Amino acid sequence: MNSKYLVFCICFLIGLNCSAQLITVKNNDKHIRYMGRIAQTDTVSELSWSGSSIKINFTGSGISAVLKDERGDNTYNVIVDNKVISVLRPDPIKKEYKLASNLLGGKHTLELFKRSEWAMGKTRFYSFELNKGGRFLPADPARKRKIEFFGDSITCGYADEDSTGQDRGTSPYENGYLSYATLTAKHFDAEFNNTSKSGIGIMVSWFPFTMPDMYDRLDANDPNSKWDFTKYTPDLVVINLFQNDSWLVNLPNNDQFKAKFGTTAPTPQFIVNAYSNFIKTIRGKYPKAQIICILGSMDATKQGSPWPGYIEKAVASLNDKNIYTHFIPYKNTNGHPSVKEQQAMADDLIAFMNKTITW
Repeated sequence: MNSKYLVFCICFLIGLNCSAQLITVKNNDKHIRYMGRIAQTDTVSELSWSGSSIKINFTGSGISAVLKDERGDNTYNVIVDNKVISVLRPDPIKKEYKLASNLLGGKHTLELFKRSEWAMGKTRFYSFELNKGGRFLPADPARKRKIEFFGDSITCGYADEDSTGQDRGTSPYENGYLSYATLTAKHFDAEFNNTSKSGIGIMVSWFPFTMPDMYDRLDANDPNSKWDFTKYTPDLVVINLFQNDSWLVNLPNNDQFKAKFGTTAPTPQFIVNAYSNFIKTIRGKYPKAQIICILGSMDATKQGSPWPGYIEKAVASLNDKNIYTHFIPYKNTNGHPSVKEQQAMADDLIAFMNKTITW
C-alpha cells in the first residue's frame, strides 16, 4: 500500500473517531427547554435577564456547553439533578465548558441558571455536548403554573450573598437563584420570568430609564428589541417596585430627579397615578392574570412610610378584583436583603399567595 495513502487513511480514521466522541445539540434543538425572555436565532441564544435558564435531560457520564459572555461578568449556577454543583463565570471568548463529569448511569438533568442581572451583560449559548455513549432525552413538559415578576434590585437578589456587610452587587455576590422571586416560584413549581433591574423605578430610576420604558424588552440591553407577550402568559404577576422612587423623590439635586421632575417633587396624586398607569399597562398585556402589587422588605415599608398607601390608592382606583396588594415588613437591617432575608420574604409572599391566589 502506498505510504501516503496509508497515512491518509489513518488520519481519516482518527478524525472520524474523534468526531464520534461528542454528541451535540445546537441551541435551537427541541430537547432544550428555556425559561425567561431569551433572544434566539438558528445559531445562538442570548441570555440577559436574571433568572433565565437553559435545561436539558440526558444520559451519560458528562456534559459540556459552548458559551461566550459579553464581558466575563455573568455567573451561572450549574444545577445537576436539581442540586447546585458549581458556579460558572464564562469568559468573553467562545469556548467549551465542562459542566459535569463522572456521573453515574441513568437519566440526568442539567440546568444553567443565570444568577446575575442584565447590567452584567449577556451570554451567548451555542450548544450542549455529551461524552461518547450519552444520549439527549426529551424535554420535560411545560410547568402548569407561570409567574412573572417585575422588580428592582431586591427581586434580582442584589448583594444577597455578600456576608461582609459591604452590600456589593457585583457578580460574585448577586445570586438570583436565592432571591424571593426564584424561591417563591420553586415553591409553587412554577415557571417564571424575572423582568427586573437594580436601581429601577416607576417614575424615576438611578439612570435615565424606568420600568415603563423597558418592561417590554426581549434583549434587556437593547431598547429596540421587543418581547412578544403572546409567547408567555403568566397566571400571576408580582410587582415589587417603588423602593428606588421612594429615595429619589427626596433628592432634588440628583440628575434623574431633575430630568423627570425639574425642581419640584411629585405630588402624592402624581405618584398614585404613575403607579396605576403602569398597572394598567401590565393588565393590558395580561388581561386574565392575577396581579399582586407588593412592596418590601427595605425601608419603603418601614413604619410611617407613605409608599404602601400610594400603592393601595392606585390599586383601589382600578376597581379590579384580581389585583391585590401585599406589603412585606421592613427588615430593619442595613443594605439589601441577605439570603436569609430573601427566604423570609419568600415565606411571607407564599403565605399570602396560599390564602389569596387561585391557580
